[in-house]
Amino acid sequence: MNNKKIPWCQPQIGVREYELIKQVLDSNYLNEGNYTAQFEQQIAGLLGVKHAVATTSGTAAMFLALKGLGIGPGDEVIVPDITFVATANAVDLCGARPVLVDVNPADLTLDAVAFERAITAKTKAVLPVHVTGRAANMEAIIAIARAHDILVVEDAAEAFMSKRKGKFLGTFGQAGCFSFSPFKIIMTGQGGMLVTNDDALALRVHQLKDQGRSQQGSGGDDIHEIVGYNFKFTNLQAAVGLGQLETLSERWRRKQEIYRSYREQLDDSKAISLFSFDLDGGELPLWVDGFSERRDELVAYLQTNNIDCRKFWLPLHQQKPYRLPDENFPHSTAMSVRSLWLPSALDLSREDIRFVCQHINYFFKNKLMTNFPRDKFCQS
Repeated sequence: MNNKKIPWCQPQIGVREYELIKQVLDSNYLNEGNYTAQFEQQIAGLLGVKHAVATTSGTAAMFLALKGLGIGPGDEVIVPDITFVATANAVDLCGARPVLVDVNPADLTLDAVAFERAITAKTKAVLPVHVTGRAANMEAIIAIARAHDILVVEDAAEAFMSKRKGKFLGTFGQAGCFSFSPFKIIMTGQGGMLVTNDDALALRVHQLKDQGRSQQGSGGDDIHEIVGYNFKFTNLQAAVGLGQLETLSERWRRKQEIYRSYREQLDDSKAISLFSFDLDGGELPLWVDGFSERRDELVAYLQTNNIDCRKFWLPLHQQKPYRLPDENFPHSTAMSVRSLWLPSALDLSREDIRFVCQHINYFFKNKLMTNFPRDKFCQS
């Protein structure tokens, strides 16, 4: 048996990133500057929006969007129960209260019916999450939000360049927020981006991210128009991002190829099911995810065969800061313990995927894992 480890996911860095980082180092200006501006302009152009504002993280982008829209103490923001904890934490940073609602079990995104039921007089915003690049039902969410005068800020951290019916995720609401942490389709180590077509919001966010200044300052006798913070995105990070964008089309193509390969090679069985993506409509599978009643056994089995994978997040209502009864969230409670992400690294070969699928198929056909012949399958 080949002992090569198949990773769940890993960053992919090319020569161009090194070249651009060296340019920044040679310039002796490492702080936020012209490389950051170029990165913002390219993102805005790709998504077809008026403004893109780079931040230190996707979490910071969500906080700045909410804060810039006036969300604060006494307000409620609706958040899906299945998401990375940063979504709720960004609400807490504003002093507002995250209100958790259940998800649609078919795709793990915000349940529009649960969203509408949770609205109160204090509800000021909703944060739909596009899980793994899979779109939330934005038409229904937007319609409900408009009917109740609620702001929409999209958590598109996992959905850069993914579309719903031909429209980029992150461009439906008042603002969209992306993450460029290491396992995203492009990464800058850490970092995020807020996009919007709202001129006033873009100005406000620029002020909030840079100590209340509307324009880049000197650190001396600058004008600080409001209370702000420091969420600047450095030229070094932007250099990595610019280099990554040069291979974006190839990365996008590989993600769809990986998903299709799993679809083709996994047995047509209810033992494990992959969550669906509308590839023709432009959805981009950041990772391949699925669910199984025997998830934990499968994960343990794959890991003993040098195949890495990742279990889904715990529901937010089971985390100590946001603890609530399971019975309030039947879908997220049931689905979170069944769901996992399969190996989805950009450099996975078809042989790697075949190896993973053979093991998964074998696992579900044989109840006694201890009898599995370790040399039965080998990687090319």
